[in-house]
Amino acid sequence: MKNNRLTLAARPGEFIKKSDFKMETVELRPLKEGEFLIKTLFLSVAPVMKFYMLDGAGIENPMQIGDTMRGRGVGEVVESRHSDFQIGDIVQGKHGWQEYVICDGSPYYMMYKVGQRGLPYSTALGVLGMTGFTSYFGLYKVGEMRKGDNVLVSAASGGVGSNIGHLTNIKGGRAVGLASTDEKCKLLTEKLGYSHAINYTKENVSERIDDCFPEGIDVYFDNVGGEILDIALTKLKRYARVVLCGRISQYADRENAVYHLKNWHKVGATRSKMEGFFIYDFEKDFQKAETDMAQWIKEGKLTYQEDILEGLDHMPIALNRLFERKNVGKQLVKIS
Repeated sequence: MKNNRLTLAARPGEFIKKSDFKMETVELRPLKEGEFLIKTLFLSVAPVMKFYMLDGAGIENPMQIGDTMRGRGVGEVVESRHSDFQIGDIVQGKHGWQEYVICDGSPYYMMYKVGQRGLPYSTALGVLGMTGFTSYFGLYKVGEMRKGDNVLVSAASGGVGSNIGHLTNIKGGRAVGLASTDEKCKLLTEKLGYSHAINYTKENVSERIDDCFPEGIDVYFDNVGGEILDIALTKLKRYARVVLCGRISQYADRENAVYHLKNWHKVGATRSKMEGFFIYDFEKDFQKAETDMAQWIKEGKLTYQEDILEGLDHMPIALNRLFERKNVGKQLVKIS
């Protein structure tokens, strides 16, 4: 059997280019005892992948030129010599950017079986995967969201943000989202559970936050960092919680785009809390998050949004869409 894969050919600059990768076709070796073969169905992209290519992002060892690009995927077991994984099992984990992956079930791969639950397999990388778990634990655990809370969300139409409107509603709060286009703002209010949306490219963000939340913000779920975070810090109610999930406004050009917060003192003045988190710290509770959100989807309380391209060769384009603010919902690529 042949396996097509994308390997790292060059370190990226401000944006990802197709030439940063090389498509290779290699022979798949026979399985050893304790291994299984997965056919990739969908692959996910996330902003942190750019830094896997640069320096490991402080999470992984730096990638070397020629390495298969790292990334999570969902796929079907098509051959197995492993007692815990059978042909036909649907699994999610570290596939890498390739059509097939040989896995030995070791912790490195973080491979686990997907509860099918009658939902598309793609959801294992979005609302019922690490992206959805980030929304769930970021809002409920780190943000300590409570009934009646006013919740502001940046990059609200992205993979993580697109879940938070409904998650807020489910717990009896009210969410307002920020997005970059009128189309995305319309999606937030018509499909994704947000009471209001703010187009930060056209509107005065500070004034619009005041319009939506005249009493201030209880939870600010930050996916962008930079100037938007600085504005939000001036809108905090007493004992507010600021969830530091992402900083994509700083990702495109990390060397020159460092933004120094001016309003950090507002955290102390309002007795608020500003906290970052690492999603795998909540790994023991992933099953509960998946069960809760799958049930909410079936009940019509949680609507998810996916943005799917097709073909392994579209992986660089999909990753770059995050930095170009083109994705609407969780960005995925269908492989087979």
